[in-house]
Amino acid sequence: MDAIINTVTDRQFQIALLVACAAIATVYTVIEPFLVKDRMAERMKSVAEHRERLRAAQRESFARKSGSLRASSAQGALKILVENLKLLEAFDADEARKQLMMAGYRGQRPVFIFMAARIGMPFVAAFAAWIYVYVMKGVELDSFGKLAAVVMAFFAGFYIPNVHIKNAVAKRQQKIQLAWPDALDLLLICVESGMSIEVALQKVGQEVAGTSPELAEELGLTVAELSYLQERKAAYQNLAERTGLDGVKGVTTALIQSEKYGTPLGQSLRVMAQENREHRMQEAERKAAALPPKLTVPMIGFFLPVLFAVILGPAIMSVMGMTD
Repeated sequence: MDAIINTVTDRQFQIALLVACAAIATVYTVIEPFLVKDRMAERMKSVAEHRERLRAAQRESFARKSGSLRASSAQGALKILVENLKLLEAFDADEARKQLMMAGYRGQRPVFIFMAARIGMPFVAAFAAWIYVYVMKGVELDSFGKLAAVVMAFFAGFYIPNVHIKNAVAKRQQKIQLAWPDALDLLLICVESGMSIEVALQKVGQEVAGTSPELAEELGLTVAELSYLQERKAAYQNLAERTGLDGVKGVTTALIQSEKYGTPLGQSLRVMAQENREHRMQEAERKAAALPPKLTVPMIGFFLPVLFAVILGPAIMSVMGMTD
């Protein structure tokens, strides 16, 4: 122990340690930019892959109409498991696919993973509860209490995937909602400058990519669908379904009506941008107004006892001293 203390307090050792830390920090500063992943590039890659899937689906539909559809190859073990257990019918695959798209998970693979999680997570949760209660003995319970804890964990496991997806959807919608009014202003400028709606959406997606990659991704997918889908109306409806926001649904409705009846789009976008901006401000005011009720319980539980102790503490100590 004396040798360790002498080594730590040695001036030469301290200088060497500081030099080593500085060298490590310098090396990390140099290589850190190369370790950071470009999330925007990954999202754009995802959009490009989805565009290729749309193109493949379009070719497949043409081949099906001509009667030359090839037999599909065998899928992964996860898909086979889900199909054999008929989980797609049991858990409403269409609603699950819609929720997953709103959360940013696209394609068939997330659907199969979600369905498998609905079945496997109860057993995982029950096993974790069994380890914690019986093996680790984290809580002191009788035999019935331990069994009840394991059973409750089993039933709670059914809701864990749904809760995770709902939280992901809420966070993604919040990010899109914050950037949507500014995107509408940019879209209005592009449309009034003479751009087509495809070019305008692509330009807006590029501009908002830095602040809201989620919205940029959705706009990029919409541009891809406008290029490949037979009905442009379906591309706008898919944008509304993927986001699940009322403001986006209103804009897509205006875009559909503009293409169907030839109505001017600029005035509609201007009004909707103002409405979405006011809605964003009202949401911020609502959250600010909800703070006082939320702070009531912490103030009563933490602040007031300390305040009473500070105010009444000297008086109580004086009275106790007088009685002694």
